[in-house]
Amino acid sequence: MSDSPAIFTEDLARIYKVRGPKRKDDPKEVVALDGVNLTVGRGELFGLLGPNGAGKTTLIKILTTLLLPSRGRAAVEGLDVAQDAQEIRRRISMVSGGETSGYGLLTVEENLWMFARFYGLETSVARQRINELLEIVGIADRRRTKISDLSTGLRQKMNFIRGFISDPEVVFLDEPTLGLDVAAARQVRSFLRQWMRDHPGRTLLLTTHYMAEADELCDRLAIIDRGKLLALDTPADLKRRLRRDAIFKLRVGPLGPRPSREDMLEAVPGVRQVTVVEQEGASELTLILAADEALPAVLAHLTRRGSALISLEKREPTLEDVFIDLVGRGLDVDTRETTDGNG
Repeated sequence: MSDSPAIFTEDLARIYKVRGPKRKDDPKEVVALDGVNLTVGRGELFGLLGPNGAGKTTLIKILTTLLLPSRGRAAVEGLDVAQDAQEIRRRISMVSGGETSGYGLLTVEENLWMFARFYGLETSVARQRINELLEIVGIADRRRTKISDLSTGLRQKMNFIRGFISDPEVVFLDEPTLGLDVAAARQVRSFLRQWMRDHPGRTLLLTTHYMAEADELCDRLAIIDRGKLLALDTPADLKRRLRRDAIFKLRVGPLGPRPSREDMLEAVPGVRQVTVVEQEGASELTLILAADEALPAVLAHLTRRGSALISLEKREPTLEDVFIDLVGRGLDVDTRETTDGNG
């Protein structure tokens, strides 16, 4: 199994049956995953990006043996998720941002000791790993604090330690920095990079809503939406795909009421994608254009709609631009000007 990939899926699908549809024309099933083919090599820090409802959580549940596929197959460390679930669970760990695992009456150290014993670690090994990880994430001074007395951020740090204490071969990180302050999130990212350096051959699969985090950490990324895999490449190569386009950021006066489809910016020739972030007294537009030559028509269009130009900037594509280009919307922005029916 040593030469098999850390994670492998083939035509992986998961279909949920809808119980008791309210109307005759309501769907009787929901397709959460639709033929996903994925290979993650050992030693990779692999990212999975997608909006809410894209299928990320379903995929992780299958890979961590919490859910069976409806079609296709999946393997972790060369072991089939349907046939070898118990053996897979011995080799993996999972950390979810915002998770509140642990017993409130126990201290941080007691909780970690309990989890270490669950994993079957010897006493000397467990104590050493607990001490090392407490120092790394900066909560060694809270080792004797009860979980119920910790802030949300400190509790998340303890949960993060719990995910690595067993020295797993594959770690699934589901938004591990969610809700952490900037300094704590930086500590977590630093730990992940160092852990990968210190443990060659170990694998991390990361989901995140923070594009900069994915860009900084991941060797490769998969973008998923509506259960389908849309792209899979390194962050640099994904961004390189968009360099054929022109990307502009404009700040303009208020856009006013929602326009008709004919008056939307996407109706301007050469406009490939538009996202809008409303600000106080202004709107910030990110435009992906087929070429620079499309910009004058865009500015004329905005002028006709009564929006004055405040600032204009051309920039290199970001991972978020790639995501928006593929998915048609961002993770956390107003997309009222997109052409997927909301305009």
